Amino acid sequence: MPHLELASVSKAFKSNKVLDDISLAADAGEIVVIFGPSGTGKTVLLRLIAGVEEPTAGTISIDDQDMADVAPEHRDVGMAFQNFALFPHLDAFENIATPLRARAQSATQIREGVARVARLLKIDHVLGHAPRQLSNGQKQRTALARALASSPKLLLLDDPLRNVDAKLRFEMRLELPRLLREAGSTVLYVTQDYKEAMALADRIAVLANGKFVQIASPDEIYRHPATVNVARLFGDPTINLIETTVGEGTTIDLAGETVEIDKAYAGLKGRPVTFGVRPEAVELGLGAGLKARVMAVTPLNERTVLLLQTRGGAELLASLPSSSPAIPKAESEVAISFNPIGTHLFDRETGSALARGRA
Repeated sequence: MPHLELASVSKAFKSNKVLDDISLAADAGEIVVIFGPSGTGKTVLLRLIAGVEEPTAGTISIDDQDMADVAPEHRDVGMAFQNFALFPHLDAFENIATPLRARAQSATQIREGVARVARLLKIDHVLGHAPRQLSNGQKQRTALARALASSPKLLLLDDPLRNVDAKLRFEMRLELPRLLREAGSTVLYVTQDYKEAMALADRIAVLANGKFVQIASPDEIYRHPATVNVARLFGDPTINLIETTVGEGTTIDLAGETVEIDKAYAGLKGRPVTFGVRPEAVELGLGAGLKARVMAVTPLNERTVLLLQTRGGAELLASLPSSSPAIPKAESEVAISFNPIGTHLFDRETGSALARGRA
């Protein structure tokens, strides 16, 4: 039995439908990341689960209990926001203690509960500080500590790292999975950052235009995106996309040149498609293969990105380990091929991924 279940949930504000017939089940202790661009309804979804907003249609169940008539304070839900939402007149200790006081816990229980999460999040040395005295990182940890303090069965995190600096965001990506698993809560985590989603999630639910377009593990979403738009959202640099038509056998036309693709795509002759290839799946050599000129070489820490142009004028990005001894120089000519693992065909009209092995 899932701990949290959304069944055909919709939400509209007057004529504006923000969420449209979405369903999701999350198991106890699972971390599900709700991922998508700004304005897709991610925060609205959390507010529905928390009970701050009511759904227009559908049901939200926690521990198999319909939440339709359950007030927010009785749902056993903790929540942390991207803007921290700390009470400015309370110090860090009292901010964290808020949900414990709401449950009428004893002074000893409150003191021990605050100390436990403060140690966990390494903010026990600033518990006497007012929010204005805290750095953004300390504010973020204080907000998270408040959400964790009452050991809620369900934890809703609304892009909590968005307003902190890049260094802390990187550190928290490493720390948060351990912290959340130690808390033992079922977690719904909203973010627009695909790296954050990949680092934290057991499963990612991609939200677009008010619907979940794919719910799967991070590896599955990256390796087998359900649509061309999902493929675009994951990866840096982004996936190469070229509109073309499938030719004889398993070939496509790439700017006037015939290129062999994964043989598993047999049976699609004449189909208008979008060919997608991950930059790391563009393989370089000096022998036979599609010829391309290296237009630019850009080192990016562990990876080096190359802009390539085929003789027919098609432009592709390739990504190589910066430690590679054979990174070509700008203006040199290389032969390129495509690793099937990182290549995809999408229906040009619908954008849906075409399954290997059948039309």
